[in-house]
Amino acid sequence: MPPRRCDEPDLPAGRRRGPCALGRHAGGLRGFLGPRLVLLLLDKPAHGYELLERLTAEQPHMPTADPGLLYRTLRQLEADGLLVSTWDTAGQGPARRLYEVTPEGVAFLHAWAGRAEHMRACLGRFLDGYQRHFDPSEA
Repeated sequence: MPPRRCDEPDLPAGRRRGPCALGRHAGGLRGFLGPRLVLLLLDKPAHGYELLERLTAEQPHMPTADPGLLYRTLRQLEADGLLVSTWDTAGQGPARRLYEVTPEGVAFLHAWAGRAEHMRACLGRFLDGYQRHFDPSEA
């Protein structure tokens, strides 16, 4: 078997390989919103606005998600079977969607974490090579 490239993580049988191995939720920091939302929802089901607040509070060093992007991502995660939502009609105001993680969402997180570990190793190798050529204080 040929060695894996940095864009080819170990994935469950039947999953695609390559840079898009985990679908639209995978790539770079832009694709990091989906996994972040699924991980936050493992703590407890939540509404979109609460998730936006938690993203900002728990990871202040990350760019704040645009509310429109957050809600589009939640809808896509639900369409992909990684989340389910129910209408919460309790309390004042209009009904709101309450999101929670499905078993497929848990499997997605396991696969995404494996990819993140692999990418961490690839980035480490890159930085090691870079530091052989340059003093980090010169950057």
